[in-house]
Amino acid sequence: GLSTQPIWRKLWDDVMKTRPPNSENITCWRKKFLETFFSNVLHGVLDVSSDWRLNDHHFSPLLHSSPHVSQLTLCNMLQGAVELTAEHNQKVLENLAGSLRILKFQHLLSSDQSIRRSLVLLLHRLIHHGSVSQVSMYSWPVPDTVLLVLILSMSAGFWRSGNALVYHSSPCGLCREEDKAQSQESAQERAERGRYDEREWSDDENQKEPPRALKEADVEVNGYRADARLNSVLSRPRSPPLQNQVCEEASSEVPCDDTSIQGGSSPRCISDQLSCHPVLRKTRRRLKSAVGKKRRCLRRSRGPYADPEDLYDFVFTVAREDNSRLLDKNSATEGENAENWSTSSPGSPCTGHAGCKKRGGSAGIFSLKAAHRFRSVSTLELFSIPLTGETCRTLSNLLSSWVSLENLVLSYNGLGADIFCILSGLRALSRHSDCHLRVVRVSDVFSHMPCMELVRCILSAFPQLHTLSVSFDLKNQLEGNRPEGNPSCSEVEIPESCLEQLEIRFPREPLHTAFLLPVLKASKSLQQLSLDSATLPCSQELGLLLEVLKECNPNLKKLSFHDVNLAEHQKEVLLLLQDPVLQEITFSFCRLFESSTTEFLSEIINTVKRNSSLKSLKLPGNRLGNHRLVALADIFSEDSSSSLCQLDVSSNCIKPDGLLEFTKKLEGHIQQRGGQIQFTHLRLFQNWLDQDAETAQEALRRLKAVCSVVNDSWDSSQAFADYISVM
Repeated sequence: GLSTQPIWRKLWDDVMKTRPPNSENITCWRKKFLETFFSNVLHGVLDVSSDWRLNDHHFSPLLHSSPHVSQLTLCNMLQGAVELTAEHNQKVLENLAGSLRILKFQHLLSSDQSIRRSLVLLLHRLIHHGSVSQVSMYSWPVPDTVLLVLILSMSAGFWRSGNALVYHSSPCGLCREEDKAQSQESAQERAERGRYDEREWSDDENQKEPPRALKEADVEVNGYRADARLNSVLSRPRSPPLQNQVCEEASSEVPCDDTSIQGGSSPRCISDQLSCHPVLRKTRRRLKSAVGKKRRCLRRSRGPYADPEDLYDFVFTVAREDNSRLLDKNSATEGENAENWSTSSPGSPCTGHAGCKKRGGSAGIFSLKAAHRFRSVSTLELFSIPLTGETCRTLSNLLSSWVSLENLVLSYNGLGADIFCILSGLRALSRHSDCHLRVVRVSDVFSHMPCMELVRCILSAFPQLHTLSVSFDLKNQLEGNRPEGNPSCSEVEIPESCLEQLEIRFPREPLHTAFLLPVLKASKSLQQLSLDSATLPCSQELGLLLEVLKECNPNLKKLSFHDVNLAEHQKEVLLLLQDPVLQEITFSFCRLFESSTTEFLSEIINTVKRNSSLKSLKLPGNRLGNHRLVALADIFSEDSSSSLCQLDVSSNCIKPDGLLEFTKKLEGHIQQRGGQIQFTHLRLFQNWLDQDAETAQEALRRLKAVCSVVNDSWDSSQAFADYISVM
């Protein structure tokens, strides 16, 4: 029953000899130590020979700590991947396959073929036959396209069992065992099917002898049917958890026009139709001839990308086999979606038809004919990784059938017009009945379409989303130039959604409630709403917004405004503060007191005192100053019914003497209430507390006896100098 946390904390100091980042947020020092220990040994940061407790040839640091590793980061030249796939670390890799959940890549560099071979083995073991559910990539200014596509495709569960994608001579042991079991199962099914067909033919012969041509045709059909069935069994997902829907596509000998990635008629269906309709028997013979030619062509076509170095060519060239295959289940649906999605610029969207051809041919279609489908991850995050048009089209086609994906984060990828390509893939994904996507976060420097239009596009396709975040820094000057014939997404009707959290950062564009209100009305389950950097074109806009929130979003608990000028909206601010449902309100850098009077501050205090549902009030960056901070202490007076637990007054020009006066006043109110107060957290980041260190320390010491105080050692003079320098 005794805690070992102090022991692991001391081990950290003895072995790591560094201060752990965010130590106040570490809940389990044992896990933190062992994960960091594994990573430091793997990357050569920690020399085990320097500590007498670790310098033992019988002791394997990686093997000892690997069962406790749930998160791993691979950097630079992927030296960690090479080490983990070495023969002597086979047991370490097996342990990681069971324990690792999050795999991160950071600051990657270009790699040679041997390193990529090790990475393929690692990803195949940890994702396809392991437990990794999240792949995140960070800070890759000039990404290696081959390496990036490899990570993305294997994260999506695709792995080609041929010379193009398999970087070792034979499949892994787990694959061989599963193939053997599935082959036995399929052979048994074929035998049963054959006996059933024989009984069926004997019954038919008793009634009427069929024509000889029909006999020959059906023999061919049955043979093809059995082969196709065997191939479909062999192409099933390998691992039960997080399985994706698999198309029952044939092996490399099957003509590439027979099926599409997601749907279409199968060879068996075509053959059955031909067998059942005598008029089409001649067509059946032509089909057979065409099939033979296609098989021969496909065998010859393996040559251009047979070299393992040509993964890039496999991804972007093999699609030329058939540009007519669409991501949709039929051409009618595709036409409908082209009209409804309506966010395409010429050649931008990766829809698998003319759009991709205009942008450089068939590079956008990720042909999966020769690829097996394995287990895939449920979370994909790409931070600060520029994506080219070709990479976007590849990602789009991976997304189109990535049904296990639950969380998608695309942050600062320089998408530009290629956002339409990503949207096309998401649209195709939304048509899968077993799609699991629940969280989408998109952020970038420039917006290529209005924020609200992007929000409506995504929600119209994914009404089942729980979280949607759209954030842009600047508005693209070319925004709004759309091809003729494509209506705006703002005209698309939004179905009732399951959205619980909506975050929008506007690139200094007006907040037109005409576009936002339909989204709010369709989101009855909304619990959190954040609006950032929006401008209010007229005074009535905010009033309309509050009315809709009150009528249509009864479950809204958290509301945040950041960098929205509310100086002239004092009435609306007070209405929000007295809302009986909201539990957290944020007015961050909203210039609340820019043109206000003393009465406005008193009204805010009295309103909060009467609101028993409000738990958190965040007012950073509103120039409270000393006198307004002291006045806020009255929220906790004896006659207050407030349940406020958290107060954020960061970046409010607060000086040490003002903080000390606030502390004394707060102590007086607590004493009057007999120590009964719910106030627990005070945030004081980036205030002027360095101007009088002694007074600030006294105020903080007395405050910490009342509540938890979070502050920083901020140099106000340097910050002011920086502010002046960029004015």
